[in-house]
Amino acid sequence: MNNRPTSRLRRAVAVIAGLAAASVALSGCLYAMIPEQADPQPSVTNAPDTDGVAEDLMPFYGQTLTWTECGTGFDCTDVTAPLDWENPGEGDITLSVVRHQATGTAQGSLLTNPGGPGASGVELIRDSLDFAVGADLIENYDVIGFDPRGVGESTAVTCFDAADMDDYLYTIPEAKRGSAEWEAELLEAHQEFADACEANSDGILPYITTINAARDMDLIRAVLGDTELNYLGYSYGTFLGATYASLYPEKAGRLVLDGAIDPAVSGLEVGATQALGFESALRAYMQDCLDSGECPFNGSVDEAMTDLGALLASVDASPLQNGDGRMLGADALMTGIIAALYSADSWSYLTQAFDEALQGDPTTAFVLADFYNGRENGSYLDNSSEAFRAYNCMDYPVEDDPAAEAATEAEITEGAPTIAPYWNGPDSCSVWPYPPTGTRGEITAEGAGPILVVGTTNDPATPYQWSESLAKQLEEGVLITRVGEGHTGYNKGNVCVDDAVEAFLLDDVVPETDVRCE
Repeated sequence: MNNRPTSRLRRAVAVIAGLAAASVALSGCLYAMIPEQADPQPSVTNAPDTDGVAEDLMPFYGQTLTWTECGTGFDCTDVTAPLDWENPGEGDITLSVVRHQATGTAQGSLLTNPGGPGASGVELIRDSLDFAVGADLIENYDVIGFDPRGVGESTAVTCFDAADMDDYLYTIPEAKRGSAEWEAELLEAHQEFADACEANSDGILPYITTINAARDMDLIRAVLGDTELNYLGYSYGTFLGATYASLYPEKAGRLVLDGAIDPAVSGLEVGATQALGFESALRAYMQDCLDSGECPFNGSVDEAMTDLGALLASVDASPLQNGDGRMLGADALMTGIIAALYSADSWSYLTQAFDEALQGDPTTAFVLADFYNGRENGSYLDNSSEAFRAYNCMDYPVEDDPAAEAATEAEITEGAPTIAPYWNGPDSCSVWPYPPTGTRGEITAEGAGPILVVGTTNDPATPYQWSESLAKQLEEGVLITRVGEGHTGYNKGNVCVDDAVEAFLLDDVVPETDVRCE
């Protein structure tokens, strides 16, 4: 136990999910929309880039990759990386990498990251290539997905089995919300989860940090044979990309950071800004719902939001039983709401969930919550929840300022009145086995060259002001604004955004000024 103070902002730093959460495919329908990929290209293995590599890192940077086919049009490999970059001789880990070779003439590799932290880059590219990148990038780049350390098919953080994860994510506390007994119940559950992670993760937890993941990314760049990193990072992937640019400015090629996290904001600020962002997105949804004529709520947006608050309070007091025996409480319903707000394409699911819940049926609400948690048919498809906790507990410094916490809670209560009652709780990182090693501060990436930052004006998960802030921090940051709803901006049907991103990645065309795309 790291003796970290017990903050009440439980959801702070707890809903930065990745690009996958913005998918419209709540039950896999997105994948059915993806056309079958072309016949695979002959597998190519390039000589690694070892220029300037320290002697103790040569066993890693000098490795030769062996590729095997892993689906039509894709090949896969494993990269061996140091467990501890500060002591590279004291153990190693495996990084899982997937490649879709350029359908035309490749101008190098394009690494991608879907966010999280904890989302699988291998799954994103292997299962959703056309969702992740546009056709012109597929033609001209070897598109690379990888699972960062601790994630998915790489050496992974492992905590609970499916039954224990169900208990952890969906069990409703017996004590009254907000009481000392309620907080004690939640802390006990967090402690059991943390203990399981420590027991089952084979000693990797203290090394699951964004700085180490950025160092891993440079290793992947080098063993692919690229002298510079070209990169498209979404959501948390923007923090990973900005961290890379600060560590390796001389190796930074063309970097696009979409749906930015502000590296300078504290965990408290993250929690408050996201609460307000999701409240804003929920109000936008509600207006659209009321305008549709098929909304289960009536009246003005304010009146409908009041009625939604009453629904949440009702479910909190009297949970709804699902067909599989699970009970839908207010926390699970809120998770489902958050899941649907990542993309306007998912709003119809939210309307269905509300309509059913008002009639005592939690089916679609559980579909949404399960989608967010990576649960399907009683099993968990990945370890995103475990990896998410591991990264955030190591990346975000301890905050022990009761006055700041009180001010933040007041800000959330005033600015997000519907969400606020279900946002706060004891900090799960207060019982993590290791103290955090990360710091918060501006990233300038001096010497890295131009970096494009894409922000969407009503993005609930990574609010627009974070993209504005990161673009200003970077020495040569350029802001591309998508005016609209949902999480992230590239490859969402906005030609203006797509043209700016692809002109930069393909032809190194840097906009003369920031670009606003209506």
